[in-house]
Amino acid sequence: MATTKALKEQMKQAPAQQNPKTIEDYLKQMMPAMKQALPKHMDADRLFRLAMTTIRTTPALKEADMASLLGAVMQAAQLGLEPGLLGHCYLLPFKNNKKDITEVQFIIGYKGMIDLARRSGQIQNIYAHAVYEKDEFEYELGLEPKLVHKPSMDADRGEFVGAYAVAHFKDGGYQFEFMPKAEIEKRKARSKAANSSYSPWATDYEEMAKKTVIRHMWKYLPISVEIQQQVAHDEGTARSIKDITPEDEVFLDAPEFEVVEEVEQVQEEPKEQVTEQQTLV
Repeated sequence: MATTKALKEQMKQAPAQQNPKTIEDYLKQMMPAMKQALPKHMDADRLFRLAMTTIRTTPALKEADMASLLGAVMQAAQLGLEPGLLGHCYLLPFKNNKKDITEVQFIIGYKGMIDLARRSGQIQNIYAHAVYEKDEFEYELGLEPKLVHKPSMDADRGEFVGAYAVAHFKDGGYQFEFMPKAEIEKRKARSKAANSSYSPWATDYEEMAKKTVIRHMWKYLPISVEIQQQVAHDEGTARSIKDITPEDEVFLDAPEFEVVEEVEQVQEEPKEQVTEQQTLV
């Protein structure tokens, strides 16, 4: 698997190669590292197309620090997850007030968490469901844990009350967890993606709630150490490739972030003030 060290070397070579001018050029230049990082079931050309589509449909990403954007795409490659509408992962723009630049946050989606868990080869089935107030729901811990859920057939199932996840192991064992809405909201509040109009919390709340309870159950699942470590940085702070050393290939903290919201204002800036990165796509 390619490392951030390898990606840094790709970026260092940029001026010597062809001095890329657009996001597309930079991504194409990064293709060798992406191919090295991707698991066998994924295609680098497909990831490239999905990344470009995501960037084109999220204007604020065009304003982002290039190293940060490429770092987020590279993390998607390392985990073998596809950004975009499929819900495997998301690329979310943030404003770093301290540096006065826009950086990119990599966020794993519900389907991405499911996919990563299944790759262990030791999980027979894993799923999560949302619970609403009109559903018939029983949840009990103790010596004989119990989980019963019968969704209401009403068109309106009432208010969302929580979510649960269940994992069945190939050896016959299982693990399940339930998280009430109040606990999900606490975890949402700790995410820098919480208040973004681009965030899956805003567009796919139920999916993110289910992902949250799966992640809470994550430590009890037979997942490889490598994937455990990479998932640990999900919804953390955005990282910049240039800030990462070979000895510490994890996202570094970048304090004082806020989500980029004023996209319309960015688009309306006079052309003479537009930087090279603002016209990359």
